[in-house]
Formats: sequence, structure tokens, C-alpha cells
Amino acid sequence: MRRFAEIFALAARRHGGAAALERILAATPPRKPAEIATIPDDRILAEMTRRIFNAGFSSIVIDKKWPAFERAFQGFDPAACASMTEPYFDSLMRDREIVRNGAKIKAVVVNARLLVDLRAEHGSAGRFFADWPDDEYVGLLEVLKKRASHLGGEAAGRFLRGIGKPAFITTPDMIAALIREGVIKGRPSGKRDLAAIQAAFNEWSKESGRDLTSISRTLAMSVDSGGYGPPNR
Repeated sequence: MRRFAEIFALAARRHGGAAALERILAATPPRKPAEIATIPDDRILAEMTRRIFNAGFSSIVIDKKWPAFERAFQGFDPAACASMTEPYFDSLMRDREIVRNGAKIKAVVVNARLLVDLRAEHGSAGRFFADWPDDEYVGLLEVLKKRASHLGGEAAGRFLRGIGKPAFITTPDMIAALIREGVIKGRPSGKRDLAAIQAAFNEWSKESGRDLTSISRTLAMSVDSGGYGPPNR
């Protein structure tokens, strides 16, 4: 496994130099924990929902329909969504202004209940996510896998990035870079692989002072896209 400085130099050569790469990375900086802690629970549920419905659908379609989503899910108020009645669920399944996917609509209910619980346990969902240590990020993925709905894999990482939480996402390009660096042997398939990825990220973060998102994106940009699909960082 190379030092992060070498990986950064490799990515920089492929993306117009160090200054250009720094500009790319700086375009979407994570939020500070204090900022994440102030995000209202309804906005966290909204971000969860957006990432869930984006999976398998065009983001352009979801963006156009988003005002209807806000209306249909009552501004994503967790208490209201957590107590959704069967008649209201049925009405959403007839609502042509949103995406009428029953499993994903039910996921909103499950995730709303999670946020209600996190508020009771930690004061707010934002505080829970803000306080989770980045060097134990895979543990947070496990929490979302067990307690949330439809927030496994890339959807979890994209949700966390959406609220400003530093996150690595196992995209095809990043997987290719991790294989190249000898961190994993193939597509991550279990807790052992995720633990190995976490350990590598912790080492690179200690060396460089960079966050998980920056390291993840640099790794993805250090490879030539192709072997694992289209560019995806």
C-alpha cells in the first residue's frame, strides 16, 4: 500500500495537476461536526429519502418531482412519517406526482422511526451523526444497515455525504484503486473487507490530515475508469 502522497500525485497527473485536483476536492467539502449537529431531523429524513429514490431512477426525474415528495411526506416530519396510516400509504401509491414504489415508501416510514429513536437517544439525529467518529465509519454503515431501510452500500455513503458527513463510497473506481494498493483482493464482500478499507483510510488520513471523502475521491480519480464501469466517485 502506497503512501497517500503518492496516490494523490497519481490522481493529480490524471486531472490537470495538484492545484486542479485540490479545486475538485474543495468543491464539495464535508461539514464540521458542529454544523451536522444542527441539521433538523426533517432534513435528514429528506436526504435519506432522496438517496433511496435516486437509486434506480434518474436523479433529474427525482429532482423535478421533489416538491411533490415534500408535500406527500408532509415536509418529512419524522413523527408524521413514522405514524403513516395504511390509508395514507394507499393514497401515496395512487399519487402520480411522486415515484410510486411501495418498498421505498415503506422505507421512509422505517427511517422516520429510526430518527425518532435517535432523537430520544441522542437529542437529535444530527447530533448522533455528528458525534460518530470517522475512524469507525464502517460501524456507522452497520448501524444504517441494521436500523434503517434501503440504506446499504452506496446509498448509505451518498446519504452521509449529502448531510456533510465524511464518507467513503465503494464505487467501481475506488474499488479498483483499493485492489491496486493491495488493501482488498476484489469487490468488498463482508466485514473483513470493510475493516481492511477502514484501516487503510485511517492510515492515509493520519498521514495526510484529509477526511474520508477527500481520500475516497482521490483514490477514485487515481485510476483509469473502465474495468469496473463508468466513472463514479
